[in-house]
Amino acid sequence: MDFDEMAATSSLGASFPLPADQPFTRAGAHSAGITRWQLERLLAEGLVRRPVQGVYAPTELGDSLALRAACLKLVAPEDAVIVDRHAGWLHGAEMVLRPREHLHLRPVAMFLPTPGRRLRSDLADSGERTFGRGDVVEVAGLQVTSPLRTTWDLGRTRWLDDAVCALDAMLRLGRFSADDVIAGVERFRGMRWVTTLRVASTLADARAESPGESILRLRGLEARLRLVPQLEVWSDAALIARLDLADESLKLGIEYDGDEWHSSPEQREHDERRRSNLRDRGWTVLAFTRHQVFGRGRTVDIEIATAARELRRVRGDQVRPHPPGGL
Repeated sequence: MDFDEMAATSSLGASFPLPADQPFTRAGAHSAGITRWQLERLLAEGLVRRPVQGVYAPTELGDSLALRAACLKLVAPEDAVIVDRHAGWLHGAEMVLRPREHLHLRPVAMFLPTPGRRLRSDLADSGERTFGRGDVVEVAGLQVTSPLRTTWDLGRTRWLDDAVCALDAMLRLGRFSADDVIAGVERFRGMRWVTTLRVASTLADARAESPGESILRLRGLEARLRLVPQLEVWSDAALIARLDLADESLKLGIEYDGDEWHSSPEQREHDERRRSNLRDRGWTVLAFTRHQVFGRGRTVDIEIATAARELRRVRGDQVRPHPPGGL
């Protein structure tokens, strides 16, 4: 394979020994004569990517339901049920995967409906699970938990941050309402982490457009802020900005600057111009990057609480009551 030529054209080309319109496994690449070093270089050059653990796909194929299903079929037994993060991803809620999970992939979440069977593979996060009527649907030839059942399962996790991020992403699909999620919580009474689901179901919001925004909304709730997602700020019939999160009473905006939309010089210049207009109109805007929200040394909770406390002092506001959910 001529890596330089392929990198120049951003295409695998005729010299690639596997079909360039299909995903493949590491074992399949090895059988076709592609060494581990060559496969890693293809990843580094951006010519292939890893949509799920153990599966590679030519980058030029883009992303689609059909491609996602084809990737999962390579690692899932015929009677396996795709669940949790990968079920949500297959339904179209790509942000149920953790930030940059494509770089640090976790095993595919799948379970077998037959009691006593368990998948034993480095590629599968497997076990046993009980499914009720309507819990499993077919998607592109795969057995997958339904969007609502997937939402309940994703909410039953140890960490509230993870649960709310997942529920926000699933609600954005528009397949069911927040009331539907709440109505089914008691079905899981006594099961592991149902208390997290119970709280997360009252806090989920379909208006969050990224996990970063979901996390910032939780940090704002902890600071007793009344945050509205995607708040539009108008002046004389002109739209000044749409804030990721805002407490209008305090004129405090909170934004998540994800890498995709806020990293280039042009994007940063646009952000600064927009925020300068807001500051001229009395707004305080806090902006946080991925490292500040998800990094180990994050202090975003302190920064938000400090800003809220200072704005209340300046405006003479009282500390607000606790929001629902016990935060």
